[in-house]
Amino acid sequence: MTSSASGAAHVIPLQSVSAAEAGAWYQVVAASMAHDLPGVPAPGPGQIHAQLTQPALGSRRLAWLANAGDRTPLGVAGLRVFTSPGRQHLAELELHVDPAHRRLRTGSLLLSAAVAACRAEGRRSLVATAAADSPGEAFSERHGFRRALTLDHLVLRLSELDGAALLRIADAEHTGYRLTGWTGTVPGELADAFATAKNAMNDMPVGDLDYGSVAWDVERVRAMAKVVADRGDTLLTVAAVHDDGTMAGYTEIVLPGCSGPRAQQYDTAVVPAHRGHGLGLWVKAAMARRLRAEHPGVVEIETDNAEDNVHMLAVNHRLGFRSYRRTREFQLDVPTT
Repeated sequence: MTSSASGAAHVIPLQSVSAAEAGAWYQVVAASMAHDLPGVPAPGPGQIHAQLTQPALGSRRLAWLANAGDRTPLGVAGLRVFTSPGRQHLAELELHVDPAHRRLRTGSLLLSAAVAACRAEGRRSLVATAAADSPGEAFSERHGFRRALTLDHLVLRLSELDGAALLRIADAEHTGYRLTGWTGTVPGELADAFATAKNAMNDMPVGDLDYGSVAWDVERVRAMAKVVADRGDTLLTVAAVHDDGTMAGYTEIVLPGCSGPRAQQYDTAVVPAHRGHGLGLWVKAAMARRLRAEHPGVVEIETDNAEDNVHMLAVNHRLGFRSYRRTREFQLDVPTT
C-alpha cells in the first residue's frame, strides 16, 4: 500500500505519548471530524493530550499512530480496554484517518492492530461509534462490525430557553424531595447515597450491545471525579434527595477545560423506586438554570440518547433540546483463538 505523496504507512504502537505524537493525533482527529462531522467541535489539543496521557476509569488505553515514510500522520487508533468487573470482556475503539489519506488501507492496518490487541487481551467484544451514513459507518460494516444501537444527539441552546418556563420547572415543588448540587467530588455526607443512585444507569437501553455493567461504589464515584479533574475538565452535579436520605435522581454536566461554549451531558438517572414523579426533568432544569447563573460562557449542552429511550428523549425535548445528528454503535465479535 502506498500513498502518492508520502510513501507506505507504518503503524507505530505508542508506549508513552510525547507532545509531538499528541500533536499528530490532534491533527488527524481535527481533519477527520471537520470532514465527517461538520459543525461538531473537535477536542482541542489540550484535551487530546490529556486523553492520551491521563489514566482512565476502570480501563487501560492502547494507542497506535500511522505515519507515512516522511512522518506525515495518516491515521490514529485508540483502544480502551476495560478492566472493571462486569466489563472484562470488552474493548472500545476510536479510529480516525485523515481524509487526504483515505482509501489507502491505513484504516484497515490500524484496525488489524486493534483487533490483534483485543485477542491478546482476551476481549470478545469490540465496540466502535460512527456517525450515521458516514464513511466510518461504511468502514465498520465492511470490516464485519454489526450495527447494535442508534443514538440521537441533541443540543440545548441556553439562550433560547424560555426563562419563565425554566424557572417554573426548576422551582416546582416535589413533595418529599429537595435539590442539592456540587462541583467535582461528591460531598462525603452524600457519597454513599450517590454511589447507590449511580447504579440506576445499568438499566439504560443499550440495544444489542454486549456492554456489560458497572458496579458503582464510593471509591469508584470519587475516582471518576478525579479522572475528570485530572484532565482539566469541571464536573457539575445536581441531584434530588428524598426525605429519607435516599438519592432519587441526578444529572451530571462536564465543562471542557478549554472553556469552550459547549458543555457535555454525562449521566442522568432516576432510581427505579422514584420514577414517575418528574424528577428527571426537575434536575435537568435545575442544571440549566445553574449553568446560566454560574457559567455564562457556556451557551449550549450536548447530550445523546438511544432512539428507544423514549422517556429520556421526551424529557429532553420538553426542556428544549433539539435533535441535530445521529451516531451508531457497532460491535465486532472478536474470535478468541
